[in-house]
Amino acid sequence: MQEKKVVIIIGAGYTGLAAAYDLACAGHQVSIYEADAEIGGLAGSFELQPGIWIEKFYHHWFTSDSAILGLIRDLGIGDKIKFQGSNTGLFFANSIFRLSSPWDLLRFTPIPLIDRVRTGLMALYARRISDWKPLEDELAVDWIRRIGGKRAFDAIWDPLLKGKFGPEAPHVSAVWFWNKLKLRGSSRDQAGGESLAYLEGGFRSITEQLKTSLRELGIQIHLSSPVRQILSTNGAVIGIQTDTGVIEADTVLCTAPLPHFLSMTPALPADFRARVSQIRFLGNVCLVLRLNRSLSDSYWLNVADPSFPFVGIIEHTNFDSKDHYAGEHIAYLSKYLPTSDSMYQMSEKELFEFSVPHIQKMFPDFNPSEWVIGYRAWKAEFSQPVITKNYSHLIPEVKTPIKGLWLSTMAQIYPEDRGTNYAVRHGRETAQKIIASLP
Repeated sequence: MQEKKVVIIIGAGYTGLAAAYDLACAGHQVSIYEADAEIGGLAGSFELQPGIWIEKFYHHWFTSDSAILGLIRDLGIGDKIKFQGSNTGLFFANSIFRLSSPWDLLRFTPIPLIDRVRTGLMALYARRISDWKPLEDELAVDWIRRIGGKRAFDAIWDPLLKGKFGPEAPHVSAVWFWNKLKLRGSSRDQAGGESLAYLEGGFRSITEQLKTSLRELGIQIHLSSPVRQILSTNGAVIGIQTDTGVIEADTVLCTAPLPHFLSMTPALPADFRARVSQIRFLGNVCLVLRLNRSLSDSYWLNVADPSFPFVGIIEHTNFDSKDHYAGEHIAYLSKYLPTSDSMYQMSEKELFEFSVPHIQKMFPDFNPSEWVIGYRAWKAEFSQPVITKNYSHLIPEVKTPIKGLWLSTMAQIYPEDRGTNYAVRHGRETAQKIIASLP
């Protein structure tokens, strides 16, 4: 009979929750330690009104996101999954262009027809690339110019890359851009339109069901319990240090952001620390607007305007009905940026007031005193790893140099990019490796 092992998981985001689920199902004693007051991590929710919840940061899934959709079905709530078409647009030269299908692209007159065709062929070409490794040594800006053409790059992709990565845009690998084209292409129907998935009741439905299922499996979830240090002796993990004392464990899985892991694990070898410390991150600020009317008919409105401080406007209630939010229209304004940026330092009120004139430039009728019911602002310090050239050489292994210490973070899901689907997939894959390693 297999001996029950004590496993501690640091972090109650989707990576840690999914890993805990599998480890507990395998019969191990699992405890989760989370610094925040709620579970969910970057997919956490907040209460709009009593009993009405929505995500702090915008979320959806693609039809190819099998890991998260599989977990939802494992939890017995697969009947709540909804698939529906999305409406994507692009704000360019003070106009909104619909870009939800290949036909929309052909009608995008700001660039010549030949460049529209090249852009469409670039997306098809990306979907047919199965070996991404030759792209590792090329920058996204060079790859796009070479395949899609300079005019399309200047009009569309350069502003979007700068809006997404800011000063890091020139350093982003072609692998990141290829993966984005491939992913969006994998979620299109036969007519070329994009189909996305969401859950009835939002992400709160998943986190609440996960919380219930984990507790039924005997997992203890310690909230508002930051881990100060991962403890080891003679090259092997022995537990963690929290504000309440030392908690012993046979195995520790850290799912906290990579910089937090490095700071809480002083015993890591110098060469390991030097390598993975080269991975850079951007933070995120997300302004959530509660409106009494819609800004536009687009769900996902990319902004190709260098003067606009956000990478896009995601009007959630153009995807999930406003009837689920007491008739309110919900829009997210998102920006990835260094945490030293002045926008990241702004208070909630300052961020809103800073945003108003920019929104009015796009939507001249926008009147905050008449349109806005309320707003919230959320920040994440390590929201987006910067995927640079030859990124695969930097990625830490899930099995760390310290025996019994494992690592599963979104910095390791390469060549995929951040998202709850890959958080779940990587967490469950790491859990299986831990299970196989335990005697």
